[in-house]
Amino acid sequence: MLIRDPLLTALGKNVRGAREKKEMTQEKLAEIAELDPTYISGIERGLRNPGIKNVAKIAKALGITVSELCKGVAA
Repeated sequence: MLIRDPLLTALGKNVRGAREKKEMTQEKLAEIAELDPTYISGIERGLRNPGIKNVAKIAKALGITVSELCKGVAA
């Protein structure tokens, strides 16, 4: 059984929420952030652990700050 990291799950929820608020598909977000759509999907599902550079790319693509994207993500 796969146990998901609560930190990654929280970040994934924030990414998905911000993306949906902008009415953006995963593919569009990936295109703007210059990342692979499957990578975005993995982040949203809490399966990927993105580096800070990719978190910054995603935040910029969503038009929000890194701190907004990481709100409520506690170690």
